Amino acid sequence: MTESDQHILSAFDRDLEALQAHFIRLSGLAETALTEAAKALETHDLAAADKVIAADAAIDELEEFIQMEAASIIARRAPTAVDLRRLLAVMRAAHSLERVGDYAKNVAKRTRVLPPSAPVEGHAGTIRRMCALVVRLLDEATRALVTKDADLAAAVRKRDLDIDQMYNTLFRSLFTYMMESPANIGPSMHLHFIAKNIERAGDHATTIAEQALYLATGALPSDPRPKAGLEVEG
Repeated sequence: MTESDQHILSAFDRDLEALQAHFIRLSGLAETALTEAAKALETHDLAAADKVIAADAAIDELEEFIQMEAASIIARRAPTAVDLRRLLAVMRAAHSLERVGDYAKNVAKRTRVLPPSAPVEGHAGTIRRMCALVVRLLDEATRALVTKDADLAAAVRKRDLDIDQMYNTLFRSLFTYMMESPANIGPSMHLHFIAKNIERAGDHATTIAEQALYLATGALPSDPRPKAGLEVEG
């Protein structure tokens, strides 16, 4: 390898490290947004919900920056197959994190219109636990992608089933509550849509884990994602 080749390789490595640092920061912002949205719901803190909504702009801007930087690196460095795969995986995973930010914002918006009399006390704990698990899986999926850890990525993919089961249990509880009185229908539907947004955020953690597997092995998983039966669109 010539000195010029070494210089080009070193410059590419620096570009890639900087891009990954931005990606890790994006993951942290998305995880924080989801956590704060769940807290705002549980305490019915409208000011905290407003902060989550406002913070989504920073997530959008950082995701757009990552996409542009990755495209610029591809154009300037003409990376080899393995390096190109890493850049594409980061771009796709960054898009998933941006969607997680959107779901957190949706949760906060629903919190703002949720009546104080809504059955939050009986369901917010389940929603909080769902959020905590999603945040954990997002963190692990991000680490799996950055470190090319196929085993960790596969474990994240399997845990998506736990989120589905929690969502299904919550949906059945809310359905029962709606059947008790017509007055419960509106608030319960808001809570259902909140839970559905969190479940979808979990799907994006799985998507990032699949990109990590793609990066580590060169192929996306061939088997279908494990799902827990009930699927209700929100």
